[in-house]
Amino acid sequence: MDQKTHEQAEVTGGNAVCARCGAVAEGIPLTWTCSVENGDRRYFCDGCARENLRAIEGRLDSSWW
Repeated sequence: MDQKTHEQAEVTGGNAVCARCGAVAEGIPLTWTCSVENGDRRYFCDGCARENLRAIEGRLDSSWW
């Protein structure tokens, strides 16, 4: 299957930035959550992912939470 991958806009200079709170981490931590919304990848830190777990599992866009 030939699918194009999207650019990782939230990863700048080798650091991941949380799309919700703006937390910065080196690389992409294994414990962070990645969500694809409207074709864009968004990363969420541990805290933001835990606080909004039900919305994430319900596949609601982050703009709703």
